[in-house]
Amino acid sequence: MKKITFIVFLALVFQVAAQAQTSSSKQETLEIHQLIQESFDSLFSGYRANLVERYYSSDFLLLEQGEVWDLDFIKSYLSERSLKNNPVIRTNRFEFIKTEIFGNRAWVAYHNYATFTKEGEAPREVYWLESATALKTDQGWRLELLHSTRAELPKK
Repeated sequence: MKKITFIVFLALVFQVAAQAQTSSSKQETLEIHQLIQESFDSLFSGYRANLVERYYSSDFLLLEQGEVWDLDFIKSYLSERSLKNNPVIRTNRFEFIKTEIFGNRAWVAYHNYATFTKEGEAPREVYWLESATALKTDQGWRLELLHSTRAELPKK
């Protein structure tokens, strides 16, 4: 009887631990998805170069259509864009395919849709298939790498 009680006890402990881990993983997955959404909204829609470190690690790289963009390049690009008159307005939408978390590291694959509008012009839609890696730091999750491949918009 003691053996059965002990086995039931162990099963309950493992079940509680699994539920806690699943809940934690769901929260971290949500944090990573929000990190991607907010980084694109603040940086590539808002052109706020001063916020780069809020979203990216110090050794961050963006692999963009065959080019390598480091933090200096990104800051310069965003600063330049922020000075333009009649700027393009970018609206971002993401569909997450898969997110995997391993301790303080994560990777995510997703569809990135952007609608670009500019006064006096018809809206333009662009689509990328992307992946990212992230690192959990004392300040929260930070993106380490984005890999972006431009793709054709899915047929409607």
